[in-house]
Amino acid sequence: MLVGYINKAMSKAVYDKLEDGSFSGKIPQCPGVIAFGKTLYECQEELRSCLEGWLIVKIRHGDKLPVIGMINLNKKMPAPEETVVHG
Repeated sequence: MLVGYINKAMSKAVYDKLEDGSFSGKIPQCPGVIAFGKTLYECQEELRSCLEGWLIVKIRHGDKLPVIGMINLNKKMPAPEETVVHG
C-alpha cells in the first residue's frame, strides 16, 4: 500500500526547467516536498527520496496525510489478533 501511495504521489509531480538548465520538482498535494536536480531523472530520484522522508516524519508524528489516488494512509490498521502460545 505504501509503495502504491508513493507511486501515485510521484505521478502527480510537477517539474520545471530552471534558467540554468537544472530542474525543480514538487508534489502539490504534499506541502514541502520539493527537490532539485541537474537532470530531470536526478530531480525525480531526489523528489522520491524527499517524499519518502516526508512520509516517515508525518507518520511518526501522527500527522494527517493527503489521500492520493484513492489511497488513504490515515485509516487505522486493525490490531493483530492476540497470539496464544501453547507450551
